[in-house]
Amino acid sequence: MTDQPANAVPSKPRLNPAQQQILDELGTTDRPSFRDDLRDHLRHELNTSLEPLLEDVEETPLFMSKHKISMIHGCESRFLAEEEAEFEWKIPIARGTVAHKAIELMVARRGNPTPLDLVNDAMARLENDDKSISPFIQQLTEGERADLVGQVNDLVANFFETFPPLQRTWVPVAESRVRAEFCDDRISLRGVVDLTLGRPRGNEAGRVLIDLKTGRPHGSHTSDLRFYALLETLKLGVPPRLLVSYYLDAGEPRSEAVTEDMLWSTAKRVVDAVAKYVELTVQKREPTKQASGMCRFCPILDSCAEGQRELDRDRDDVLVD
Repeated sequence: MTDQPANAVPSKPRLNPAQQQILDELGTTDRPSFRDDLRDHLRHELNTSLEPLLEDVEETPLFMSKHKISMIHGCESRFLAEEEAEFEWKIPIARGTVAHKAIELMVARRGNPTPLDLVNDAMARLENDDKSISPFIQQLTEGERADLVGQVNDLVANFFETFPPLQRTWVPVAESRVRAEFCDDRISLRGVVDLTLGRPRGNEAGRVLIDLKTGRPHGSHTSDLRFYALLETLKLGVPPRLLVSYYLDAGEPRSEAVTEDMLWSTAKRVVDAVAKYVELTVQKREPTKQASGMCRFCPILDSCAEGQRELDRDRDDVLVD
């Protein structure tokens, strides 16, 4: 390996092949240097492009997250349906939230806690926090709670077994919040990066952004990380070096080096998402439909012929295989 998140290679404990693969993945790119004025040009382009889109928007600031942008660029009918529907916590959704919290605690925790220690601690903290998930955890039966803890413990144990032990010299940060405001604070781009490693040196990129995933790979995951890369660039003036989607179930990393072209295309994607949002919610344009495997989670599936046909095709493919 030629490069580490913070120029340090752990010698102990010995890494298993899965951990070594990820460590090698983190060092697969050089540390490119970016021009001094990149952030200024990106910010100017976003301000200039977003300003006319906000003329008809009465309620500001308008908050845009990776999830909202991804949904808008997917099935517009599902996006509007989820905007109107009341959010409901379920075990599969809570599983990811608790797993993220447990890994966040692992980064800052002293000693050698077990995965189950971290999961129980995460459950206790989330249960007593003033967050929307708190009542959900409080109302779980003992059986439901044990089921959730067991599922999350499996994910966190996978992280322990397949991800190289985090070294303090890598400057690990969990749940790093990033945001950027535009058009006199009338629009706000926000995100939370699951795990960051390393740091830039002057104009030389060095930071690695890692998004922890509890499901199967999906095309939107790449776009989510690119959005985070844009926010990091607007915050620091220096883009991250590498983007990594890490799938806890499979222990599999998928990485992508950051380029200036990527940042410009991501900025355009943000502008396009805001334009669609205004068309759909303010100008009341008729939404389009885009059927996919994600239709199974759509609140209007029962009344959507396109979504039902898509899921029927998926079931037929499984039977054929």
